[in-house]
Amino acid sequence: MDHLSQLTQEEFAPRAAQYDQTATFPAKNFETLFDAGLHAPAVPIKYGGLGLGHNSDILTLWMMTRELAKADLAFTRCWEGHTNIQVLLTANANDAQKQRWFEGIVQRGEKWAGWSGEPLSKVPGQTSGIGTTVKVVEGGYIVDGCKVFATGADGLQWAILFVSTAGTGAVRHNDGPANSVLMLACDLSDPSVSFDSTWWKPIGMRGSVSYRVQFDHTFIPKENLIGYPGQYLLEEWQTRFTPQYGAAFLGAAEGAYGYALAHIKKQRREKDAYVQHRIAKSMMNIETMDLWLRKVARLWETGQHQQAKEAGNRFRYLSEKLALDTLEHCTRMCGARAMIQPSPLERIYRDLSFYTLHDNCDRVLASIGQEVLGQESDRAFFNSSGNNQGKS
Repeated sequence: MDHLSQLTQEEFAPRAAQYDQTATFPAKNFETLFDAGLHAPAVPIKYGGLGLGHNSDILTLWMMTRELAKADLAFTRCWEGHTNIQVLLTANANDAQKQRWFEGIVQRGEKWAGWSGEPLSKVPGQTSGIGTTVKVVEGGYIVDGCKVFATGADGLQWAILFVSTAGTGAVRHNDGPANSVLMLACDLSDPSVSFDSTWWKPIGMRGSVSYRVQFDHTFIPKENLIGYPGQYLLEEWQTRFTPQYGAAFLGAAEGAYGYALAHIKKQRREKDAYVQHRIAKSMMNIETMDLWLRKVARLWETGQHQQAKEAGNRFRYLSEKLALDTLEHCTRMCGARAMIQPSPLERIYRDLSFYTLHDNCDRVLASIGQEVLGQESDRAFFNSSGNNQGKS
């Protein structure tokens, strides 16, 4: 962790503004991680990785996410996807797949992500639909259509495509049976895969380059099917990754807090009573998130899976609320000048405000309430539309 902290302060933080301004993939950051031996944290030790995971030391992986998020939340999003896939492959890939893909990660620094994004409802001004179809053919599968929020886009070498034989919607928005959902590893050098960068003009998280991706009769060989049909939903794999969001929100809040603390000390405002109130609230928010992160990690590491899933969703909700509250305190302490580029607080404000919208916090809270009341709930995707995904 000490080495990662040093890299974060000396290399990742200084590059963050450039990746944000140019909306480009943080390739140099991943090269730095690879050179430092930190590119494969969740790859098993026998394959050359660090062996971090839910059954051993998931806290260290989440603390790494937290550390990176202090400097660059968009880069952290790419890191999250890359490491989540390592966890997924470790548990669900067969031996031949692990040997092939882990070698690429460990030896060549290949980068991965998981892509699901197929929102079916349209927004004002949207004329074309979003979604993929998958057809079973001899020797594999044919994927057609498009996805959005394809984090990492053309900066990656591989992506796991979450697709459904029942139609569009992938995992989050599909109404088909759970066993219709497949995990297909796609080689992104395939010329039938293309990206539309013009789709990605967000207020924040620009460096995550979460483009629109198009599949034009893309063939996926059957040996690239990971696990069994429906495994991601039936085993509630999303619940293992939900705490990563909280770790990232916590790190971003700490980044804002660090800037605010330096700001008020520079201006010698330590005796301002209102500053004292806001800095105290910010610190207690961060301490609370830290305690929850450690609690969720301990539950996973000690095999208390049901309790870990429940606590993970509570941490997801609390971390969003507490991180945004901390951000509000920090901006009020620092004032308008801190909201002007190149202030890092300005970028954190945009990134965190945008990233917390990944899940609907109202639905997250409702799912927690449903669980408390003994009702059926979707603890994987917090979906209340009546489909059968990830229900408990």
